[in-house]
Amino acid sequence: MRTDPRIAHTRLFHLSYCNLWNMVRDSSFLQLLGQYEIFFISYPLFFSLLAIFVVVFILTTNKRKLLLPPSPPKLPIIGRYPHRSLKSLAQRFGPLMSLRFGNVPVLVVSSADAASEIKKTHDLTFINRPKRRIYQKLLYNYKDVGSAPYGEYWRQMKSICILNLLSNKRVQSYRGVREEETALAMEKIEKCSSLCSPVNLSELFSATTNNVTCKISLGRKYSEDTNKFRKLLSEFTELLGAPDVGDYLPWLAWLSHVNGLHGKAKKVAKELDEFLDGVIKEHMNRHEKHVNDHAGIQGEDQKDFVDALLDQIQRENTVGFPLEKISIKALILDIFVAGTHTTYAVLKWAMTEILRHPKIMKKLQNEVRNVSAENSSISEDDLDNMHYLKAVIKETLRLYPPIPLLLPTISTKDVKLKGYDIIKGTRVIINAWAIGRDPASWENPEEFLPVLRTGSWTIPKISKDNISS
Repeated sequence: MRTDPRIAHTRLFHLSYCNLWNMVRDSSFLQLLGQYEIFFISYPLFFSLLAIFVVVFILTTNKRKLLLPPSPPKLPIIGRYPHRSLKSLAQRFGPLMSLRFGNVPVLVVSSADAASEIKKTHDLTFINRPKRRIYQKLLYNYKDVGSAPYGEYWRQMKSICILNLLSNKRVQSYRGVREEETALAMEKIEKCSSLCSPVNLSELFSATTNNVTCKISLGRKYSEDTNKFRKLLSEFTELLGAPDVGDYLPWLAWLSHVNGLHGKAKKVAKELDEFLDGVIKEHMNRHEKHVNDHAGIQGEDQKDFVDALLDQIQRENTVGFPLEKISIKALILDIFVAGTHTTYAVLKWAMTEILRHPKIMKKLQNEVRNVSAENSSISEDDLDNMHYLKAVIKETLRLYPPIPLLLPTISTKDVKLKGYDIIKGTRVIINAWAIGRDPASWENPEEFLPVLRTGSWTIPKISKDNISS
């Protein structure tokens, strides 16, 4: 005889109920329930918090959608020449292009008007440099004027540079140094010419710019350690531009210890610090000797940058801003990076284009000979009359800026730029190389045409003075 399914279901329910009641009566179960009493009490609270979280998420995601600059659909391959690759991408996605390097949003600027808006209209928004671990190691924890954050220290350091190091009077006082080193370079060229031997212009330009910067900044050439010092500066410059994955993906910061970047930066920083310590000590001993010998204080035209900065330390009580020796060392490194490599690069590219264009060389030679017809040598006073030479230099700066990608800045707040939303914390890279070759701003942008605006020159839509200055 088969059992009615409904009766079987009733018996099963009754049996389960009895078992459950026996469990409840069991003291061990009651003890267990007491242990988890908090969970059952907070169970409604959990769902309440979850509901609040969902509401907040919906409200935040439904807020006004940001209009970001166009971006490549996937991670682009930048390669060894990022300024070229970024220019090619800008031709497809526009002069304002957003990228993402790891966790960091990046804005690439490839037009003169957008760059001008960043540097002039929103200058305070984009005035700070992004923090980089390599800068912290090499530049004394951001003590130089180039990487120091915007604030009182940065303003004082900038003021010291402008008033004490780069004033018109100070620059003119080093005229003799520039003319002396230029004359020595010409003697080397004449000697090679008389011996019918080739001239290594790259080596000559590098040595000349390094010697001028050394004598102006440090007081002498340090010729006994010239090769070592130049090699050290070259490594220093390369490290400043070396990519560090840890800047964009902090959880991969350990890679700099594996690939040798951390060790090399530590070594170069130590050697440069020891060298600059020796330079400062030498200047302090020389100053003390002058005082002890009652030789008087050096004239302003005899002082180098280190002398001027040490004088600033002595005047700190009257100026009200204490300048430390570590700041002097950081400033000297700024001067070498800004004054040596950039000048050498412009000279090298200018000579390259002159050799490639015989007609330009001929015209430039005629101008130099006409200006110096009455004198056996050329002085800086003659440069005011060499208009074509100035045009050659400006055209070189347009096509071959010594820093193709300007040092990045970072936005300190949300801002609108050309109709796009730029969020706080975005790194901004201005592609000066692309701006100088922008067809929207220049006619025949890829051609080297150092002709005068009043002559046969096809006037660009944007003045070259704005870009090269």
